[in-house]
Amino acid sequence: MNVKVIGISLLLAGLWLVMAIAVPESFLSGNNIENLLRRTAMYGVLGIGVAFVIISSGIDLSIGSIVCLSACLLTILLTVSYEPFEGRDVLEVDPARQEIVVSGVSDEIAPGDRVRYFGGRRARSAVVTVLRVSTVSERAATRLLVEGLSGNKDRQGTVARVFAVKSVAAESSPIVRITGRHNDLAPRDQITFVHPISGLERLRVASAEVVGDETRVSLAADLGAVSPEWLAMPLERHQRLPVPVAVLTVIVFALGLGFIHGVLVTKLKLQSFVVTLCGLLFYRGVSRWIVGDQTVGLGNEYDASLGPLASGKLVLWSGAEGASFGIPYPFFILVMVAVLAAVFLNKTIYGRYLLALGSNEEAARFSGVNTDRMTIVAYIISATMAAVGGILFAVDSNSVAPSSFGNFFELYAIAAAVLGGCSLRGGEGGILGVVIGTAVMQTLYNLIVLMKISDTLEFAIIGLVILLGVVADELVKRLASRRRATVERRRVSD
Repeated sequence: MNVKVIGISLLLAGLWLVMAIAVPESFLSGNNIENLLRRTAMYGVLGIGVAFVIISSGIDLSIGSIVCLSACLLTILLTVSYEPFEGRDVLEVDPARQEIVVSGVSDEIAPGDRVRYFGGRRARSAVVTVLRVSTVSERAATRLLVEGLSGNKDRQGTVARVFAVKSVAAESSPIVRITGRHNDLAPRDQITFVHPISGLERLRVASAEVVGDETRVSLAADLGAVSPEWLAMPLERHQRLPVPVAVLTVIVFALGLGFIHGVLVTKLKLQSFVVTLCGLLFYRGVSRWIVGDQTVGLGNEYDASLGPLASGKLVLWSGAEGASFGIPYPFFILVMVAVLAAVFLNKTIYGRYLLALGSNEEAARFSGVNTDRMTIVAYIISATMAAVGGILFAVDSNSVAPSSFGNFFELYAIAAAVLGGCSLRGGEGGILGVVIGTAVMQTLYNLIVLMKISDTLEFAIIGLVILLGVVADELVKRLASRRRATVERRRVSD
């Protein structure tokens, strides 16, 4: 453990001691410690990534924008929609003639059935009764003569059958019986309950069982006002991609961005500052474009699968009234990433190459090191870690505003790396120091919140910390250089 790591460790311990004395009840609470560990873990992943670039004597300013772009991509790839099992696209609606023309030749809808029309802009959503069904052969469509349609003509919307609610029971979990054999209805599907006159409820299915000509459905939420007067419209859940495929796609995409950064720096000889600054602007703009500059999220669709990745914890003990303390799962991800990064940097020849590249690129090249390849590897690692961080932040916050999500995250990462002993001149740094530096940054943020210091000073403190880190790095280098010169003079004089 070098002097810088020892120094930053003492600083971290000092901050913890000050806060434990100044605000003991707030700082030492289990919830605060968990949040501190969680934030340290997620920002630490970003710091480890950028540390490889800094060690190679480069800089990566695009981290925050890659975090945002990765989060937006994840929400797009994991988009969930619910569509009626027996839904039909509407080609034409004429309330004056009480007619609806739907696509395809429908065998499911028959006279006497009740259907719901919805999704149009001009015709009003309504539950109507089918009087007659006929085929429009020249259009490969079906014409429905109905009763109860109102509004104006339209060419948009959806028509789907609705089924009578036979009974409602509020047992350990709400249970309803609906007419029809709904064999395809499965957990995580939904049912839209429609009141014939007014009211709309959408509830998630916990389980479904066909009993005779009816289907017994257990719901995952309270029924609310739903009663046998209501009608049920089963909805099928459609998920764009499985969770592992979506996560892997986001990471591979970020890997490609890192590769492009490395190629631009090595092959076109562009400054890393310029390349990643342009990336910062470009990726932010793309993020806003692909989601229409709207706030997006995952809702509650992945609370039991992807959610625990960022918000879950390994419970160590439980107290009264449901209180508990545990280690957040992101912290284990940080430990895994840190161990792999430390092994790569300190125990492999490629890590030695990376340190040599940062110390003296020309000397490393003359020594047979493929400096271009190592530079590209550094940028790939940085972008990939930014994507991993983006996934964690997206799942944790469950709200991604593309105009601001990830803003200034590159400053947190760079500050953590510099505080942890990574020299901005390159060729020097360690993973343990980066992790401790991240903990210092998050502890400072925690101090601002708990001691009720104006949050307007947050970035001032970050800037001051980075400056002090650079100044300390420069002073240590000068002191080391003077010592080496003194030793050399003594050796020559002897």
